Amino acid sequence: MLGYRRREYFYWSYGVILLLSAVAFVVRLSQLDQFTLQEHIAIYAVSLFMVIFIWEALRNINNYLNKSLPFKASAFIKRRIVIQLAAGAFVGLLVRFLIYYFGEPLLPFKLDEMFWAATWVIYIIFPSLINLGFISYHFILRWRDSEIQNERLAREKSQVQFDNLKNQLNPHFLFNALTSLNSLIMENQQLASAFVQQLSKVYRYVLQNKDQSAVTVLTEVNFIKHYIALLQTRFQQGLQISIQLSAEAEEHKIVPVTLQILIENAIKHNIVSSDTPLKIEIYSSGNYLVVSNNLQVRSHVESSNKQGLENMKSLYAFLTSQPVLIEQTENRYSVKIPLL
Repeated sequence: MLGYRRREYFYWSYGVILLLSAVAFVVRLSQLDQFTLQEHIAIYAVSLFMVIFIWEALRNINNYLNKSLPFKASAFIKRRIVIQLAAGAFVGLLVRFLIYYFGEPLLPFKLDEMFWAATWVIYIIFPSLINLGFISYHFILRWRDSEIQNERLAREKSQVQFDNLKNQLNPHFLFNALTSLNSLIMENQQLASAFVQQLSKVYRYVLQNKDQSAVTVLTEVNFIKHYIALLQTRFQQGLQISIQLSAEAEEHKIVPVTLQILIENAIKHNIVSSDTPLKIEIYSSGNYLVVSNNLQVRSHVESSNKQGLENMKSLYAFLTSQPVLIEQTENRYSVKIPLL
């Protein structure tokens, strides 16, 4: 990887240098007709050597300072910038001195006649701009790494919050399931046995997928059917759940136990009774999986921190650019989960 980056740097940097030098050569050739072709080639060679020398000198100075005065040490930042700019100015002035006092006698023309604007200041400014490029590149990389780190920490925080939510729901659900099972054992042992089998399938799914970031919608639906069977044993006709999904939607993915959490959330916040049944619809709509229920809000909700959906929204935000949508009307409440 390091060798690849070095080759990439070499091709990129020298490609730019050769391209700009070639453009400058064409401009001089068209604008300065007082020189012969041989003299233009000589000028091109001198200028190319000068640029490469400055570039390599500044690059090596930058690499040396990265080790001796790294930007990561905040106490060195101001000193590092001053030293790097000063070293760049020294390199520029050194090149000017070498070219004008040692190179010019070997050329068939006077450099001052052609580069009348090439003053001492320009030889300071040019290396300074290159050094500012090195410095800017470093801070851009630091900013990018900081953004990646912040995103990773935010994602881990959302995942922990979502896992905590699942851990809170599972004991709550287990308590209700065991209460229902206790009643069934006394009334209908055959139904109690079927209930235990459904319960084991629910928790097998949770254990198998607790470390998975996503499962297919079909896998989640197969699990949720066992979960629904347990709920309907408890609520009877008070809970009515329908599932209508397209074959295409079933091939997509969602976060495990998403449907369980949304169904549990609907039950927790709404009245469930045979007189006023809670009707939950699960269906696909475009790139979304929708869980929708009629509104019959409880006056008091126990053990609700109102953070469940927010944690789910945060987690899905890292998995897809499509947001989790929450829509509420006078009679209906819907949560739209993006298909992964």
